[in-house]
Amino acid sequence: MNKGFLVLESGEVYQGVWRGGQARAGEVVFNTSHSGYEEIATDPSYFSQIMVMTAPMQGNYGVDRAVWESRQMWIDGFVSLEMQSSARDSSWCAQLAAAGIPILSDLDTRRIVLRLRDLGTPWGALVCADDDQSARGIAGTLIDQKKRVEPDWVHLVSRREVELRVGRVSGGPRVAILDLGCKESTIRELQARCSDVAVFPSRTPERVIRDWNPSGIMLSNGPGDPEVVKDATETVKALLGWKPIFGICMGNQILARALGAKTYKLKFGHRGGNHPVRDQLLNEIYVTSQNHGYAVEAKSLPSDVKITHVNLNDNTVEGIECAAKKCFSVQYHPESHPGPHEALKLFDFFVSRL
Repeated sequence: MNKGFLVLESGEVYQGVWRGGQARAGEVVFNTSHSGYEEIATDPSYFSQIMVMTAPMQGNYGVDRAVWESRQMWIDGFVSLEMQSSARDSSWCAQLAAAGIPILSDLDTRRIVLRLRDLGTPWGALVCADDDQSARGIAGTLIDQKKRVEPDWVHLVSRREVELRVGRVSGGPRVAILDLGCKESTIRELQARCSDVAVFPSRTPERVIRDWNPSGIMLSNGPGDPEVVKDATETVKALLGWKPIFGICMGNQILARALGAKTYKLKFGHRGGNHPVRDQLLNEIYVTSQNHGYAVEAKSLPSDVKITHVNLNDNTVEGIECAAKKCFSVQYHPESHPGPHEALKLFDFFVSRL
């Protein structure tokens, strides 16, 4: 077996077994979900991230292209304690390797997660090398190159052309999605409730969306820092108050910024399928699926914007509403598949307003 290394920009090196793929750099983050490795890898919100899974066994239930959240994989590395790689089944390992995504296993993932939790999210790289010193040299070059990538990650993962999808409700509402890194499961939930769905690129001018004349607008999930997503924020600002708007994850952050609020980077982010949230829109408490590294700054919200959802782990803002401008949003993923399904009712809540 070849040696593999996770090298952090801050200097730590973790040795494991190299399972395939090509050396890459990215932000090193952890996810607490027990299932969903394919959905995670194909979620555009994970663009440029090396994924450390806290659940020890990965690849153990095989693969199924039907659960992919987009047309490709977006992660830049996959790290787990154990990887299913046997004569019986090595399909997940093979699928990652075929996409060039580096795979590292057989190392103490608990130690890595504790470091990320205590000291925050660093840049890092996964490399195959003979020793620590060689690994550091390769990783340093890769990290330097990665940090020069276009900072608007939303633009890098967004569609370049408008995509039309037919809904399953004849005579139902028409919804426009501003694609900030949209998951397929979000589109499916809207198709199940609408007559037509149109997915627009992230830098679409507001007049183009107005010309399509939707009943409502969805702001999707997406990767990176919302502060650098200038075009989408200006588009949303111009559309406020025109038609009902529902934002998810990055959509929540872009909506908040369009309303005049600020966002900030979390120490290590929220990623996993077990985050409790208090929902004052539906008057419920439920468990949610989450995937974000930034949050809305509560004290920066304008007086006419109400905090509707709160994370019960750390009291961060998980949702907002501005009734005067016909918009609301949540920081978590109500479309989560696999994962908790209680928040799916928010799609019905949105459609009922159209």
